[in-house]
Formats: sequence, structure tokens, C-alpha cells
Amino acid sequence: MHEPCAANGWQAEHAGLLLRCHRHWTGRDLIDPGLPPQEAARALYHAPFVVLAHDTAADPRFSYANLSAQRLFEMPWAEIVGLPSRYSAEPMLRAERERLLERVRDHGFIDDYSGIRIARSGLRFSIGAATVWNLFDEQGNPAGQAASFGDWQYLA
Repeated sequence: MHEPCAANGWQAEHAGLLLRCHRHWTGRDLIDPGLPPQEAARALYHAPFVVLAHDTAADPRFSYANLSAQRLFEMPWAEIVGLPSRYSAEPMLRAERERLLERVRDHGFIDDYSGIRIARSGLRFSIGAATVWNLFDEQGNPAGQAASFGDWQYLA
């Protein structure tokens, strides 16, 4: 797993979008708000908690996965980014996941999500106290959704 072009302006811009929208909805900062854009992107990428985001497609695809997310889902950046985000849940739990995303679309964010997810190897894990929030661009247009959590437990 490697850092996806940390010097790339897109990476800093996308991290800024995630951070700005999280602060807008929750009133809280994920990382130090005083960091310059490139350092903020690097701090978010290396954070000890999971941060994921997906786009606004009809079948949303991951557009961001920090290193903690890559490790947990057992996929490097090149595999997880672009993957339909529904694959992060087992088939029978996808309807529950869709209800969660609708709730976020309607309310802007939630910070009480718990659920079961699955890694590439089939290893299942539960997540708790996840925050899921809407993303919007500078013009206020929908830009996807993001999630962050630091609480997970592998299941037998």
C-alpha cells in the first residue's frame, strides 16, 4: 500500500473537501485545522482512523480511502478507489447500507452508525460510532458521501 501521489494537487483538494464538509456538518475537525493543504492531505491519509468517500454515481464508487481504510479492507489505493462502495458490505447487508446512505442524504450527517463490513479476504468486522456525512462542492452541489470511524472489531 502506498501513498497516492501526496504531492498531487488533486489529493490535497479532495482531502480539503472531506475535511471542510465534515466540519460543516458536525462542527468538529478530523485533523488539525491549521495545517497547510498538502500537510492536511498527508495527515488525513496517515490518520489512525478510517476515512472513506464515494462519488455521486448511481452505483457509487470509492473516491478516497486513507491508509487505515486500505489496511482494514485489505486493498491498496489502486484497487479500492474506483470500486463500487456497495462491495464493502456483504450482499445481505447492502439494503441496510442503502437505508443508512438515504438517512445521511436526508439529514446531512449521522454520527451513530454501527454495522458489519467485509474485507477483500472475506474477513468480517463490525464498526461502531461511525460518522457518515454528505460532501458538496464549492457551489453547493452534491459531491458524494464520506465516512470515518476508529472503532472496529474483527468477527470470528
